[in-house]
Amino acid sequence: LAWIKEVRVNLPAVKRRAETLGTRRTVKQQWQAAWLLKAVTCIDLTTLSGDDTPSNTSRLTLKAARPIREDLIKAMDAEELKITCGAVCVYPSRVKETVQFLQKYGASQIPVAAVATGFPSGQYSLNTRLQEIRMAVEAGAREIDIVINR
Repeated sequence: LAWIKEVRVNLPAVKRRAETLGTRRTVKQQWQAAWLLKAVTCIDLTTLSGDDTPSNTSRLTLKAARPIREDLIKAMDAEELKITCGAVCVYPSRVKETVQFLQKYGASQIPVAAVATGFPSGQYSLNTRLQEIRMAVEAGAREIDIVINR
């Protein structure tokens, strides 16, 4: 790491460039749409409302399966990409119906994530947290988001 001491920085040039970052697009023209489409595939759609209903879960899974309007996908000639969101995240009690809705909408490749282990506080006993994880996995969760209490 001795080479770090030899690095020289043109501070005025760095400051000038930093000032333009908010005013200039870093992804140019034709690549902007591609990067935005890629960003959509990294998004996990989440509903963690205590009063969720099957209707809410259905809408969320449909949005995950078809996150971008069909006319926009056609205009970008991106139908073959089959853009979907990265995952759907729900409470463990909603995992089974979420899996079923994803199958209904032809998007069973989208993983279902569950917030287990006493979300949001994480203040449950270890046995309770482990059981909640087991239940979510048995219901079809492929990802588990956990809370670590300290």
